[in-house]
Amino acid sequence: MSQLSVQHLLGIKHLKRSDIDLIFETADHFKEVINRPIKKVPSLRDITIANLFFENSTRTKLSFELAEKRLSADVINFSASQSSVKKGETLIDTANNILSMKVDLIVMRHPNVGACDFLSKHVDAKIVNAGDGTHEHPTQALLDSYSIREKLGSVTGKKVVIIGDILHSRVALSNIYALKLQGAEIKVCGPKTLIPKYIESLGVSVEYDLKKALEWCDVANVLRVQNERMAINYFPSTREYAQLFGINKQLLNSLGKKIVIMHPGPINRGVEITSDVADAEQSIILNQVENGVAIRMAVIYLLAQQIERHKQ
Repeated sequence: MSQLSVQHLLGIKHLKRSDIDLIFETADHFKEVINRPIKKVPSLRDITIANLFFENSTRTKLSFELAEKRLSADVINFSASQSSVKKGETLIDTANNILSMKVDLIVMRHPNVGACDFLSKHVDAKIVNAGDGTHEHPTQALLDSYSIREKLGSVTGKKVVIIGDILHSRVALSNIYALKLQGAEIKVCGPKTLIPKYIESLGVSVEYDLKKALEWCDVANVLRVQNERMAINYFPSTREYAQLFGINKQLLNSLGKKIVIMHPGPINRGVEITSDVADAEQSIILNQVENGVAIRMAVIYLLAQQIERHKQ
């Protein structure tokens, strides 16, 4: 069987196109599994996985946990808010204490950029980055690309606009890397204060006019405004943001074509998109949620295959 070219999933920038293709092929198989009456396979029956979440998460944590259980892995859930981290324990000490329980793979979300990369150099376990600060969120980008491929047949040659808070978004950065690797064209759109100055060096273009961006694209990936990451006000008010960069049904209907609407969630309804857009036929937001489980199953399974060979 083919294998990934990487030992850990730390970020999309470390992957090759062949890695993405392999993850998608594996996810196709697991998507069929999770739509069966019996949704479990015994693939990882002797693998133990620890979910280390040093930042609040509901959807990503649940998605990973469900993926792990569908693969029949043993699962340990760790929340920093109820742990010795509060007492000053270091990241390596925390990880080593968990590894002493014979954990094979760690899924980690951390507020600091590079935390997963740092951990991968110091512990003997596979690491999956479930989001590190404002850096990367690789499984979200993979499930986003997988959802586009499912809806439109291919990512190659498609025009994708990423709208909103690009500056604070690990989802945006991982999506840019993944889409570029697959041959998509990318624009970003949002308030000037939320577009990083370096963004064009990544091979994407900038459009500040939302309607022009939507008229250009095949797919609009709409990001959440991350107020919790903002130490200052980047725009005057939520109401003004919604007027300039929020997507409503009237705006969509004025385009003269149907575009695909995506959102990594959770949605601020009435801010980034209105409810009638979120629930519209052209929205694939719920497909993204379902595909998230299949993609995470694929990533965990492929990394665990390397553990199996190592054990033998």
